[in-house]
Amino acid sequence: MSERKARSPRPRTPRKITPERLAGIALHYLERYASSCENLRRVLARRVHTAARFHDDLDVETANGWIDDLIERYQNAGLLNDLAYAEARARSLMGRGVASRVIRMKLMEKGVDTNTIDQALEALSEEAPDPELHAAVKLARKRRLGPYADPNKRERDKEKHLAALARAGFSYDMAKRIIETEDADELEDLI
Repeated sequence: MSERKARSPRPRTPRKITPERLAGIALHYLERYASSCENLRRVLARRVHTAARFHDDLDVETANGWIDDLIERYQNAGLLNDLAYAEARARSLMGRGVASRVIRMKLMEKGVDTNTIDQALEALSEEAPDPELHAAVKLARKRRLGPYADPNKRERDKEKHLAALARAGFSYDMAKRIIETEDADELEDLI
């Protein structure tokens, strides 16, 4: 093995953070990902913290002020909207069969406040009569649980199916309701 391949490359020194550079980083991030205000704040603060280790003349408190100004500017311009983000993320997760309590946790991880999360989950209720049932049916269909499973193995795997729905965040009553439904068409009619 050559000496060139044996050495690992040195990590690149991050460029010094300026207000313009920070705005560029934020816009690039927002082009690629939907984000809540707090999540964008965390991403930018991480970049500032990393750059501050290499640049002694970078004042972290000043940079945090730049971040706050940037977040406020983007909120006023409509680039950042926590409610719209929460509603879209909740709709997407529900469509993938994620329970509402898991949706709530994922939104909290992204820094969305409780009132906004409640509004987003309420908006889901307006779209689907019972979003929790809707998500449970989606998951059961995707994972072939309950009435979607092989009829010959269904009784044998009943406990496994209940456990799969419980691990996904659904209540025991909801899981039991899904698993004990005899016909998949009956579930489809409910949603």
